[in-house]
Amino acid sequence: MMQVQIEIQIIAVLVALTCAIPGTFLVLRQMTMISDAISHSILPGIFFGFLISGSLNSPIMILLAAFMGFVTVFSVELLQKTQLVKQDAAIGLVFPALFSIGVILISKFAGNIHLDTDAILLGEIAFAPFNRLHLAGLDLGPVAIWVQAGILVINLGFFFLLFKELKLSTFDAGLAASLGLSPVFIHYALMGIISVNVVTSFESVGAILVVALIVVPASTAYLLTDDLRKMIIISAVAGALSAVTGYWAAFWLDVSIAGSIATSCGIIFLTTYLLAPQRGIITVLKNRKRQKSEFAMMTLIIHLQNHSDENDETEERRISHLWKHLAWPKHHAEKVVKVTEKNELIRIENGIIDLTEKGRKFATLAFGLISSGKKEDYRELRKEFLVFGE
Repeated sequence: MMQVQIEIQIIAVLVALTCAIPGTFLVLRQMTMISDAISHSILPGIFFGFLISGSLNSPIMILLAAFMGFVTVFSVELLQKTQLVKQDAAIGLVFPALFSIGVILISKFAGNIHLDTDAILLGEIAFAPFNRLHLAGLDLGPVAIWVQAGILVINLGFFFLLFKELKLSTFDAGLAASLGLSPVFIHYALMGIISVNVVTSFESVGAILVVALIVVPASTAYLLTDDLRKMIIISAVAGALSAVTGYWAAFWLDVSIAGSIATSCGIIFLTTYLLAPQRGIITVLKNRKRQKSEFAMMTLIIHLQNHSDENDETEERRISHLWKHLAWPKHHAEKVVKVTEKNELIRIENGIIDLTEKGRKFATLAFGLISSGKKEDYRELRKEFLVFGE
């Protein structure tokens, strides 16, 4: 493996790690599209910063671009507070306007210098290692590594100091305000971190990939855990894994590195979306199928309880009568009877269904469950009686 390949992967992983922490809070706050708005609307700030400093790595450019991020967030919220437009519409109004202004300024006044919208949006991480930091004649490596490492340290410090405040204002802004915290300050501080992340990463990986690394790994983590700390860690791991696998996929396929990393993020998310233990689509579909079967068993048991031996309603308990009385298709009725018998809730003799002792107890508790409607009671009932769900 060549040195330049290692450096590219280090840069990609550092960008993924810096995006993981703020991305987690954006996903939880349901504000992921604001990162896309910021990534586009900082273009005027980049132009004026470059015009003043003449460098894409100047602190002046970073400050002006971050300022435009604040302007974007403030403008979106100002429009939203009028209650004439919703947040998504406000974002759709603000960032195209600011982005268009930036495109016009660059195309008009910066057409002959190294600053164009493609480089800002798409980036080219393959060129990042060529912009190197030299100090006292020593080659200290790519500038991007030092910049991203510095931003990562700032992110970690920010979230370490304000973790409780961020957590509280994210899940209950009203409670945070009542405890003397300032949800508005925390909100704008988070937006400031997002703006700085986007600005410092755009030259290396492009603004579009930054948005992907902010949103997709955090969304992946959201499907896997309800613990905030674990969510941040999983988001960081998913982002770093996407960066490495995406790079090597791009190397083998000879395609865009940024596009490959974003695609890798999407593949990891899709895999998680399908296979996540609790929230994965396959698990959800299985649970729905199981619940449908369990509800049918409960209906059958209650029906048999209402037509027990004491009422001498033998005909109501015949298998052949079920699909008529309960309006079930024949094959469905037979399947429900089979699985209910498998759970030892009923016994069948001469085509007549009777409740077992276990079935009578189940019926009594099922009536209580219908009255209470508590999920906890249902879980206990299923845990005790229903070994087989299908």
